[in-house]
Amino acid sequence: MPTVSAQGKTFTCETGANLRKVLLSNGVDLYNEGAKVINCLGFGSCGTCAVEVQGEVSEPKGKEKFRLSLPPHSSKSNLRLACQTQVLGDVTVTKHEGFWGQKAETKWQG
Repeated sequence: MPTVSAQGKTFTCETGANLRKVLLSNGVDLYNEGAKVINCLGFGSCGTCAVEVQGEVSEPKGKEKFRLSLPPHSSKSNLRLACQTQVLGDVTVTKHEGFWGQKAETKWQG
């Protein structure tokens, strides 16, 4: 079972599990500011669950690539949408500041 490290916590999940669901079910504060209330609930359209992921995860696909190409995100960033990412191996997740988690400053690390 893969290990996920986020916000000072470490836990396991099934291979192929959705990263957003894994983080939320383990009490990780995934959303910044008002995004805790206003988000797309995992449909990949708002971009507020953007995180930096190190480790083995699924490749980005169309919906995620499209959303991350729109401001305030950038297709050149190394962010992923947690709601569109499957955990395939051990990962460390970092959340950045900003409503969409798009800023350079780190909010929390794995």
